[in-house]
Amino acid sequence: MYGIVNRAIEDLVTTNFGEARWQAVKKRSAVDVDFFVSSEPYDDDITYALANAVSEEMNMPLQDVLQAFGEWWILKTGKEKYGGLMQAGGKNFKEFIVNLPLFHNRIMFMYPKLTPPEFKVDHLTDNSVWLHYFSKRQGLQEFVRGLLTGLAKMYDVHITLELLQSRGSGSDHEIFKINW
Repeated sequence: MYGIVNRAIEDLVTTNFGEARWQAVKKRSAVDVDFFVSSEPYDDDITYALANAVSEEMNMPLQDVLQAFGEWWILKTGKEKYGGLMQAGGKNFKEFIVNLPLFHNRIMFMYPKLTPPEFKVDHLTDNSVWLHYFSKRQGLQEFVRGLLTGLAKMYDVHITLELLQSRGSGSDHEIFKINW
């Protein structure tokens, strides 16, 4: 993953818990990087180690950490770093979700070594959609759940999410049913 992801984890921890807790997370994770360069790729293991260390250091289930980070990514990092791109995603929550399959195509211009997830939308109605999430990375479905709740907050929409299938139960990808 790119450094911007790891920097966002650092920002989430320092903003909510302070610099001392971030240093404790770094020590616990055994990640020996002084400063993450946003535009540089880093091994995925670093990001996973940081997320696990936050979970342990804050005594929070990893799924809660990933959900919180997904929301933070949208509401803080996304707005600050990609404001125009986020706004171009759609004028409302439904439009953004429908346009989501194309979103990472635009991001790849900025981060050419990106290995993005893929999204597919089906079962679209006036107030619901099924979102298919495909990724080579395992264990990030709760991060995606956080991204979706962050998007809903960004558009001031109440949503409910139901995980219809997951790789954890033998499928090849996740499907979220989103109602608003």
